Amino acid sequence: MTTLSSRASANRRRIMDIALAELVRNPDASMDHIARAAGVVRRTVYGHFPNREALITALTDAAVEDVSRAFAAGMADAAAGSPPAPPADRALARATLSVWESADRYRLLVALAQRSVTDAGIRARLEPVRLKAAGLIQRGLDDGAFSSPLTSRALAHVYEHTLFGLMQAVNEGALPAETAGVAAATTVLATAGVAPARAAEAVTEAVREATAGAAGTASSRL
Repeated sequence: MTTLSSRASANRRRIMDIALAELVRNPDASMDHIARAAGVVRRTVYGHFPNREALITALTDAAVEDVSRAFAAGMADAAAGSPPAPPADRALARATLSVWESADRYRLLVALAQRSVTDAGIRARLEPVRLKAAGLIQRGLDDGAFSSPLTSRALAHVYEHTLFGLMQAVNEGALPAETAGVAAATTVLATAGVAPARAAEAVTEAVREATAGAAGTASSRL
């Protein structure tokens, strides 16, 4: 029973991965097209997802889970080996870079999700990330790293919509994808009232941490 369950879970995950790739290439890709791309009969896809909307909802849920893990991992990476807690601006920059790396994989899914899941549904799913962001932003407001007439919860909404806006900018060719992560982190700090020079410094520090973390992960695999 466990083997069958594991196999079904693996098949579902594989179909979702292929579906995401196909929908990124062609947002109008049908369930039949996705089944052919996955090398399975249509019945197999429908066995996991009763319709296209259910498939997109499942992809959206997976994306939100990845983004939530990325935000938490980014905060943890920023704090690693740096007691006491690192400056809030650097921590937010690091978390943003981590989120962007994850979200970039799904940015072309957003328009589809807005139709199937709705904006309200997406916001509801992102609430745990928004609360984590609000907590970090509140720390920055308390210690003076951030300066804004907005509350931490309001700034968390600004944070979320800023990232969505920049993803759309990349989709429309208004922002180069290769520089979008750094641009996102810098813009987020600016919206929180961080001075330009300090924002640039914090993002540079966060990029250095991210690079070192990636190098450490690669070394551990050798």
